[in-house]
Amino acid sequence: MSSISSSARPVVVACCLLAGGIGSASQESLRAAAEVEAALPLTPDPENGKKAFQTCSVCHLPEGWGSIDGRYPQVAGQLQSVIIKQLADIRARNRDNPTMRPFASPQLLGGAQAIADVAAYISALPMNPQNGVGPGTDLEHGEKLYKDNCASCHGEDGEGDEKEHIPLLQGQHYFYLKRQFEWIRTNRRRNADPKMVKQIQRFTPRDESAVLDYTSRLRPPAEKLAEPNWRNPDFPNYARGPALRAMSPGTVWGR
Repeated sequence: MSSISSSARPVVVACCLLAGGIGSASQESLRAAAEVEAALPLTPDPENGKKAFQTCSVCHLPEGWGSIDGRYPQVAGQLQSVIIKQLADIRARNRDNPTMRPFASPQLLGGAQAIADVAAYISALPMNPQNGVGPGTDLEHGEKLYKDNCASCHGEDGEGDEKEHIPLLQGQHYFYLKRQFEWIRTNRRRNADPKMVKQIQRFTPRDESAVLDYTSRLRPPAEKLAEPNWRNPDFPNYARGPALRAMSPGTVWGR
């Protein structure tokens, strides 16, 4: 069940509107905010969440670990409210993600209840203990940048903020972080916090590489991590093709 109280939900909607771009309440951001508001208080159905995740597993893998090359993020262990917010934004076209939009559509995924269900399922998945990290050559600089620019919102340890639907960054793949950083900088992502968009404009290529390398090394707490080579028992018959095997759990790139 969502940990966000009813008294906090108006704040969530306000933040959704701000994240829609330039602080304006566009039609897209309004639609997304309404769906977030509808989904947050619902009691998730774990069985339906598992069924809904079958569609997600095609790209994110049954474990929710994504791909270390950055093509797909690790979604396992992500905060429940963040998953709800991002799905709602994609469906409302408040976040530009044409690849994912058909899979997140109400016609395929379902309504607000389905979003709540799949978000709860994903957030409970154990995380990849060997996510992709950067080159490790400028970590002192990256740590300073993170603490000065990122920690106030994403947390000292990258734990995110459930109440404010700020993403957990722990265990995220370096190359995915780099791609999203560029999309946020150029407003291609569209639903980023305007404060962050403005803040990162001054980052040099060295700054970007260093801070994201450091961020990729932020570790989730031990209780959130899976054993190496863990496979999701909910999908025992999942067939991994050659391309997916190259991205599968246990593959270590960038370490």
